Amino acid sequence: MRITILGASFDNNNLGVSALAIGIVTCIAKAFPDAEISLLDYARQPTLFHFPYDGRVIPIQTVMMRMKPYPANNIVFLVMYALVLRLIPSKSIREWVISKNSVLRHIQEADAVVAIAGGDSFSDIYGLRRLVDMSLPQILVILLGKKLTLLPQTLGPFTGITAKVAARFILGRADSVYSRDHEGLHEIQAMLGDRIEPGRLRFCYDLGFVVEPHPPVSLDVAGISIEERVETPLVGLNISGLLFMGGYSRKDTFGFRDRYIDFSHRIIDFLICTKKVRVLLIPHVIGTDAESDSPISAEIYEKLKDQYGDKIGLVRGMYTTPEIKYVIGKCDFFIGARMHACIGALSQGIPAVSVAYSRKFIGVLGAIGAGQLVVDPRILGTAEMLQIVGDRFDRRAELRALLDAKMPTVKRTILNLIPEICTSAVPEVNYPHVPEQLQQT
Repeated sequence: MRITILGASFDNNNLGVSALAIGIVTCIAKAFPDAEISLLDYARQPTLFHFPYDGRVIPIQTVMMRMKPYPANNIVFLVMYALVLRLIPSKSIREWVISKNSVLRHIQEADAVVAIAGGDSFSDIYGLRRLVDMSLPQILVILLGKKLTLLPQTLGPFTGITAKVAARFILGRADSVYSRDHEGLHEIQAMLGDRIEPGRLRFCYDLGFVVEPHPPVSLDVAGISIEERVETPLVGLNISGLLFMGGYSRKDTFGFRDRYIDFSHRIIDFLICTKKVRVLLIPHVIGTDAESDSPISAEIYEKLKDQYGDKIGLVRGMYTTPEIKYVIGKCDFFIGARMHACIGALSQGIPAVSVAYSRKFIGVLGAIGAGQLVVDPRILGTAEMLQIVGDRFDRRAELRALLDAKMPTVKRTILNLIPEICTSAVPEVNYPHVPEQLQQT
């Protein structure tokens, strides 16, 4: 079985993107232990990633595409090439031409091609350029006549004309389309109408839930110890560098009622002084650029460490997704603005309040019955969000029991995904009723 993955990456500083790549490969390796797995990705050079799984190492090849003017692997050139190939009547000639290009040949030889688009980038919410980057490889696969499956992701929104045209082309021709939230299925069905049969639209939970934690090779935590058993609860706090700088435009892109900067400082004071807990700042986009969580987390820690002493700590250094998930697993409660940081907690049975800047949060958490663990700063003010956080923290034991009961079903469903896609042999999963205690209030 040869499976090619689009829109995923292992070496991304955004650990949420890496979580999806790990989730996909985990599902493939579970279903087809001897599968040949590759990533079709924008890269400067071909790479080979060694993925550890079940006591062995799986080699994963990166097939390089570019946006730069190198015709052999330039994605725009390849799409135009595929369009011309469709005009050639001779199948043998088409196959000969394809065999001369490494990217086209790789796609043609794949038994399955699946796309994840970074989880939420099949949309123009982050700008048209990102949507184009994600859409062109999918269009290429379709033009080559290969079956394309869209893995569980947030589909849309598509607001501009160009975005809607691209979405209709891909969604209307994909072999199957999975959404990680139920509302996304209804929206796509409404947008496409009779251009897509309901049976091609399917639901599955976010793939990040099946990532397994792993102890870091080297752990650097300033201010507090997370390995020692302490009676004082430990609350993990993920502060988003993207939200802290005001979004990509730096002008409150997401339209929050109150400033995210103020919320970040007030939540720390509320947790330490009112709830009497220790707070651990945990970045989930690791790097040095303004969008990353690491610089702003370090800045906040330096400002507050003298004021709060051993009640506040900071995770420093570089980590993989499984390693940071291990750190999150040391917490008793979690609050985060990066969705996959919250999934890293929830999948381990740790109640996690998500600070939502887009609809993907309520969609993904609502699908597991955790809608009441979402606070939306576009609707709620800081005081209202603090009140909700306090209530959920007080009910953490109750919420943990409910999450522990739900997670086996979530993970089992995800691990059935690849056999369903590749063999159609797995019967449709009947999703059990979600306990009312976990439903959105």
